[in-house]
Amino acid sequence: MATYVFKAMDLTGAKAGGEVDADSKQVVSDQLKARGLIVLDIKAKHASKEISLDFLKRIKATDLTILTRQLATMISSGMTILRALYVLEAQTENKLLAEVIADVRKDVEAGLPLSGALERHPKVFSPLFVAMARAGETGGVLEESLLRVADQLEKEDSLRRQIKSAMVYPGVIMTFALIVLVGLVTFLVPVFVGVFKQFGGDLPTITKFTVALSDAIKGQWWAFIAVSVGSSWAFRKFRRSDWGRPKWDAFRLRTPMKIGDIVQKVALARWSRTLSALVTAGVPLLAALDITAKTAGNHVVEKAMAEVIESVKRGGTIAEPLRHASVFPGMVAQMVAVGEETGALDTMLSKIADFYEDQVEAAVKSLTSILEPIMLVVVGGIVGFIVISMYLPLFKVYDQIK
Repeated sequence: MATYVFKAMDLTGAKAGGEVDADSKQVVSDQLKARGLIVLDIKAKHASKEISLDFLKRIKATDLTILTRQLATMISSGMTILRALYVLEAQTENKLLAEVIADVRKDVEAGLPLSGALERHPKVFSPLFVAMARAGETGGVLEESLLRVADQLEKEDSLRRQIKSAMVYPGVIMTFALIVLVGLVTFLVPVFVGVFKQFGGDLPTITKFTVALSDAIKGQWWAFIAVSVGSSWAFRKFRRSDWGRPKWDAFRLRTPMKIGDIVQKVALARWSRTLSALVTAGVPLLAALDITAKTAGNHVVEKAMAEVIESVKRGGTIAEPLRHASVFPGMVAQMVAVGEETGALDTMLSKIADFYEDQVEAAVKSLTSILEPIMLVVVGGIVGFIVISMYLPLFKVYDQIK
């Protein structure tokens, strides 16, 4: 499939132009004629010769949220979807997102609905985004659905920021500790080694270990870098593999020092917020449950949702399988049951999401207060170990002199 640039005009004489992805010029011509346009010119678009560094580009959640709100505002004001996409394409500062909007606009020009055009970019628009857009198109309330999507994106981004803020302090401390360790064993330890050679005699065990570590870092520094990069790559593959991801997700929920509790609360907040948004938008229940499972971000939650889907297919309730899932507290199952009985499931799910988002914020603050003294002990332990290992032989020599 290639990209073609076309020029055309409608029956009133107004000119139109744009780009369309198609298999041939004839297909483009047929599409334009089906839209009531008179074809003036069609030619293949030549690829740009500029160097593209796509791996450095990314779309931030904030950019996508702003885009969604702007699109909802323009549609609610009476602007057509196609014209709104043209405006967004021209004013979006993120080049990668502008390219995606351009592709979406071309698909809409070719006759696809907005949800179908969005679905062709799964790395940018999640199944939740596409499903809510499709529900909005079906119900004639697209702008309301887009506003709900924007709210959902903001909530998810807020959760991510809270987790990242909690990891900043230990990350900085551990980086500082690593720099101190490398600096000490690279520059300080060799000075002491020269002194030890003059004294002679057998060195203590911890001193031998420190000297060996210093020699290894100075002589085989490339091996440490290779092992670090290889370990990071292997861990990523393990975490994303079909057999490794369930083990990693289950381990995260059992991590001590309240980290597992935070992981669970984040998963529950995301689950309830997503399902609430989909139910409110009018997405069919089975489709909403399936999308919620796919976007849960934790395999344990996905497994529990599979049992919920089977229960609903058999005519059962959502709450019953949740009672037997360890990842869902009893309060969640009870509130969902009340929501199903009263017909206010979306309201109950929204309240659950609000509760766990507040719990995440409190748990993150508590975790930070716990990590601060632990990190100080770790850094002090590293420095203290190296200093003691270097001074022990000197104390031994001093005792022999006495």
